Amino acid sequence: MEMRWNGLFVIIVLLFVSSAAHAKTEKIKVETKNCPTRRSPCFYKKMKCPAECPTSYPKDPKAKVCYINCYSPICKAECKKRKPNCNAPGAGCQDPRFIGGDGVVFYFHGKSNEHFTLVSDLNLQINARFIGLRPAGRTRDYTWIQALGVLFDSNTFSLEATTAATWDDEVDHLKFSYNGNEFTVPQGHLSVWRSPENDVRVERTSEKNSVTVIFPEVAEILVNVVPVTKEDDRIHNYQIPSDDCFAHLEVQFRFYGLSSKVEGVLGRTYKPDFENPAKPGVAMPVVGGEDKYRTTSLLSSDCKSCVFSPAEVSDQEESEDSSVMQHGMLDCTGGATDGNGIVCRK
Repeated sequence: MEMRWNGLFVIIVLLFVSSAAHAKTEKIKVETKNCPTRRSPCFYKKMKCPAECPTSYPKDPKAKVCYINCYSPICKAECKKRKPNCNAPGAGCQDPRFIGGDGVVFYFHGKSNEHFTLVSDLNLQINARFIGLRPAGRTRDYTWIQALGVLFDSNTFSLEATTAATWDDEVDHLKFSYNGNEFTVPQGHLSVWRSPENDVRVERTSEKNSVTVIFPEVAEILVNVVPVTKEDDRIHNYQIPSDDCFAHLEVQFRFYGLSSKVEGVLGRTYKPDFENPAKPGVAMPVVGGEDKYRTTSLLSSDCKSCVFSPAEVSDQEESEDSSVMQHGMLDCTGGATDGNGIVCRK
C-alpha cells in the first residue's frame, strides 16, 4: 500500500512540474512583425515570429532574436544571432577576411594606419580604419579593422575599438560619435541610444563590447570588439607587442536597397554583374584595390571609385515621388531581388 501511495505522489509531482513549465512557456509572448518600408515586397504583411525566437529583444543575451529581411521575397520571420557571423555574407573579421554578397571568401590587407572604403553607394558610405604591424622580413602589413566611419544623407557616424595594452572583458572598448559629437551608450544588455532625428539607433547586444547599429531602411551593422589572442599570435606569428593587444572589430553588414552603382572593397560584391577576382581553390584569396578605395580620412568619400552622392538620391526620390503621384500604385522595388539585399532602383 505504501509503495502505491509513493507512486501516486510521484505522478502528482510530475504533473505539477509539467503544468508549471507549460504555463511558463505560454507566458512568453510571440511577436508579430511587419515591414513598414514601402519599397519592400513584404510591405505591412504580418509575420509571426518562430517559437524558437519569439521576440526581437530577449532577456537572455545569448538567445537568438526574431528577424525579418524586408527585402526578401519570402516574407517570413526567422531566427538570427545578435553577434556578427564571421562565416556569412557581409562579414569582415580577422585580418581582415571578408565574405562578399556573392558568398565568396576573400582577404583585403590594405595598409596599417590608413582608411579604405568598404561600401560606397549613392546614399551610403562606409569606411574602415586599418591598424596593424609589419614584422621584420614581411613584405606586407598584418591589418585589422579598428574603426568604421559612416556617411549617410548629410550626417556622419563613427564607431571604434579603443586601444588597450591587455584585454579585459570587464572593460568596454567601444567609442562612438554622431556628427562629430561623442556619445555614450549605457552599459548593459538591451541598452539603446537614438540620434535626435532617429536616423541611427545603437543597441547593445551584450553588457559590453557588442552592439548592433541600425540605419533604418538603409543598413544594419553587427559589431563585436575582440583582441588578437595569444593563440592567434602563435598560429600566425603576428609578433604582437606586449603593450598593445590590437583590439579590433568583427563586423557583419546587412544592406537594404543598394543601387547597381555600389562600390567599395565589400560593396562591389553586391553588384548584380560582379565577377569576383578571387581565385577559386586558393586557401587565402587576396584581392587588391588599395588605390581605388583609399580615402584621406575615416569620414571622407574621396576615394577614386567612390560614388556617394546624397544630392543625386534626393533628385531621384523627387522624380519617383512625382511618378507615384501621377501613376498611383507604382512598384518601386523593381519587382525582384537577388537574395543579397540588393533592390534595383528605378
